[in-house]
Amino acid sequence: MSEIDRAASAIESGDLVVYPTETVYGLAADALEADAVERVFEAKERDRSNPISFAVPSVPSALQHVRATERERQFMATFLPGPVTVLCRRRDAVPDVLTAGNDRVGVRVPDHDLALALCERAGTPITSTSANVSGRESARTLEEVDPEIREEATVALDGGRTEGTESTVVDVSTETIHRRGAMADEIEEWLAAH
Repeated sequence: MSEIDRAASAIESGDLVVYPTETVYGLAADALEADAVERVFEAKERDRSNPISFAVPSVPSALQHVRATERERQFMATFLPGPVTVLCRRRDAVPDVLTAGNDRVGVRVPDHDLALALCERAGTPITSTSANVSGRESARTLEEVDPEIREEATVALDGGRTEGTESTVVDVSTETIHRRGAMADEIEEWLAAH
């Protein structure tokens, strides 16, 4: 069984997986399974009021889980896959625990072969949050992942060194950049022009 298959079946079983993205190492669980999402919050010691995004292998698969406006779809078509998290209205299957009760959820389509392969194989949206204890540095290599996180993860996928710049979080509907990261300037230009 390949590492990706092991990781996908761990996610299917409700377990946690460490995986590389084009930004930093992430912590994956089944994003539609409330108990699995709870485990991510626990492992990260993350405040429950701080929502977690999900990652999917493509924009069409994202649209199965969110209700995106035409402008949000145009934005996704322009910037995804890429180091960008887009906030969209969630559909009912997305659990409250993931969004901290908000009606919007962050969507990621990572621009990284291993991350995309994991998203494909998992067959469900996976949590997209950095693989670190909240408040600590994000990991750019598997070795840098906090021991507490590695202990909680059933599988850790090694993708070498990542870029290290976090994704830019944007709400297209309000033209708000919630977190400036990769490509923030291009995103501002797009928002101004569209």
